[in-house]
Amino acid sequence: MTAPKIEFEQKEDTFILKNVRIGISFHWDRKEDQEFAGTLEIRNNPDGTQTAINTIDLEDYLCSVISSEMNANSPMELLKAHAVISRSWAIRAMQKTNHEGYDVCADDHCQRYEGLRRMNERAVEAVRATKGQVLMYNDEICDCRYYKCCGGRTEIWRTCWEDIDVPYIQSVKCDWCDMSRQPAAVSRQILRLVLNDYDQETKDFRDWQVTYTAEELSEIVRTKSGIDFGEIIDLIPLHRGASGRIDQLKIVGSKRTEVIGKELKIRLWLSRSCLYSSWFEVAHNPSPVTGNPSWTLIGHGWGHGAGLCQIGAAVMASEGKPYEEILSYYYHNTQLKIAD
Repeated sequence: MTAPKIEFEQKEDTFILKNVRIGISFHWDRKEDQEFAGTLEIRNNPDGTQTAINTIDLEDYLCSVISSEMNANSPMELLKAHAVISRSWAIRAMQKTNHEGYDVCADDHCQRYEGLRRMNERAVEAVRATKGQVLMYNDEICDCRYYKCCGGRTEIWRTCWEDIDVPYIQSVKCDWCDMSRQPAAVSRQILRLVLNDYDQETKDFRDWQVTYTAEELSEIVRTKSGIDFGEIIDLIPLHRGASGRIDQLKIVGSKRTEVIGKELKIRLWLSRSCLYSSWFEVAHNPSPVTGNPSWTLIGHGWGHGAGLCQIGAAVMASEGKPYEEILSYYYHNTQLKIAD
């Protein structure tokens, strides 16, 4: 956490950080107080800000991560699967950290790490049951990416990040996250169990749409991009990934035209916060009353879509699938091994 001044309260065995910002730049962006174990260092930065650095054992870190990314009351096999992929991701990240002075950050840029208050014994049990286990591909620990909901099909690596093929992150059909397959009462119960409090505020995350007036869209793009396109005349998807997520979008304005990508930039530029995903169709609709056009984005999924679909994996676990099967479904040709 970095802020102009870090506010904290030291307790006997823990400490509380005040006004921690979570979901930075996403639609659940907010502040909350969080309590942590381990040690706290306050670092003074050259720009006058301060950074709070928490040093903690990896396995203890994972107990918080799987309770922050998902609800600790989730089915046990989901928690176990998440412990494995979060451990795998963390070890990879520590080998090539791009943060100065610490290994990983505590928000969605890395993995959610929100301290002790969402944890329970189930999370601890899941981490202990999978102690040291990581996913491997050809003797290399996997860079296990994940997100909330694929929307029906998962995505490949190059749509989201570098233009490379990651063999274990391929596109698979995923009906598991389609909650309409479940009776309404069952789907509500599953979502209450697996989503943390603020994630439950997100509705219609698998199939969604958003509508802007022409003026709204032009203002949003100008504000988020810092570029004056003038009036937005057209949004043209130039390339889509395996799931349908757009990774190249042409924005045509009255003053300027530009091609942008990849998927996260598209999501950020077309929303006051962040679109759920870049898997959407564009509808340009003239108003029958005023003649002024509006824009409707008709979309699917919540997140980048590469790797494990958390809602899909939760439903698999609720239907009795073991965590090993869940992992092999979303990460092709991988093996579970104990990290050295």
